[in-house]
Amino acid sequence: MDLFSRSWTALREAVAELSDEDLTRPSGCTGWLVRDLVCHLVIDAQDVLITLVTPAEAEPTRDAETYWDISETPPTGDDPLDALTVRLAAAYGESWLLKFHLDDVGSAAGRAAELADPGLRVGTRGQILTTGDYLSAYVLEWTLHHLDLIAHLQGAAEPPAEGLARSREMLEKIAGSAFPTSFSDKDALLVGTGRRAPTDAETTELGELAAKLPLVLG
Repeated sequence: MDLFSRSWTALREAVAELSDEDLTRPSGCTGWLVRDLVCHLVIDAQDVLITLVTPAEAEPTRDAETYWDISETPPTGDDPLDALTVRLAAAYGESWLLKFHLDDVGSAAGRAAELADPGLRVGTRGQILTTGDYLSAYVLEWTLHHLDLIAHLQGAAEPPAEGLARSREMLEKIAGSAFPTSFSDKDALLVGTGRRAPTDAETTELGELAAKLPLVLG
């Protein structure tokens, strides 16, 4: 849960440093500008708040790794919900309003996570997880979106090293195989989730794992 807070705080601080021009640049999410991604983070923060106050009594059906639905098809940006996010982001008009909304809702989500009992069970997306597993899954979400946020920004702060390492560990469990040790944590995440294509040399190093990639998390 501490890693959730550190990853989330680092991501929100990165957003706070964005200029108006930065918000209009492409993000690492296909079809989204940086401002669209920030709007998505507002929705993510709302989801965290909703889930943390949605208790469940039954046994968990997912954990931090199995929380994700895996697709073989990378997003195109044409999904109706993705398109809605773009319209919502544009509706803010002034960029400071979007950043303020994320700071406001995001801070609340961060406080709620710090106060949560990791052993309690919560329901989300028709599944049940412990709060600890749910928040651990979001370390991967925050880390990937931090990489998306800075994909085309020069000099922007990267995700915390411990968040990158933990996210790699989770992605390897999802893949059922480890990435080559020559891959940095960042490259393992980018290549593993299809955010960039592997080079010919990397494909050779990946071996049988290459056939399983990309892992599109939803």
